[in-house]
Amino acid sequence: MEATRLIAVRHGETAWNVDTRIQGQLDIALNATGLWQAERVGQALADEEIGAIYASDLARAWQTAQAIARPRGLEVEPEPGLRERAFGHFEGRTFADIDASLPEQARLWRTRDPAFAPEGGGESLLAFRERVTGIASSLAQRHPGELVVLVAHGGVMDVLYRAATGQELQAPRTWHLGNAAINRLLWTPQGFTLVGWGDTGHLDQDTLDEAAA
Repeated sequence: MEATRLIAVRHGETAWNVDTRIQGQLDIALNATGLWQAERVGQALADEEIGAIYASDLARAWQTAQAIARPRGLEVEPEPGLRERAFGHFEGRTFADIDASLPEQARLWRTRDPAFAPEGGGESLLAFRERVTGIASSLAQRHPGELVVLVAHGGVMDVLYRAATGQELQAPRTWHLGNAAINRLLWTPQGFTLVGWGDTGHLDQDTLDEAAA
């Protein structure tokens, strides 16, 4: 089977990103900066021969995907399997609030305990990894030899990076998960391979100004 090329894009910025507030599966829209970032990533991918675009159905990812699809007349296909990790009663709280009010749960979360699932319907990292790698593989398998865009969330990007590089779930994160960054991978039935990560050159205002001049 031919490899499927994947471009994985995290959604643009939201007000809750700025506030370091856990969004999880709450439906938070992009802020003004996020809308700008979404337009820029759409421009950056304008010359790519994209076969399909799949996105989390949460507004912040959906808006970002629409900015990629709109210039080329493509339809975005909603995929709930690309949603962010469910964080249960962490959702809506700031990092500082969780640390102060739920210290033991915060410790399990911050040390990346693979089996820890926040109360109130949260997902463990083990369950989240299974969901993300399963849906990403399923979508890629539909498009051998093509280029597919997946628009999702920071946690989804983290799982894909780990899958492509063999990093354990508990390994400390040393890679960037930037809003509207362009991340490139290959998928074959043997798994994911990393091609490029964290490209944010399209968000450099000076570069954009030069390109527009």
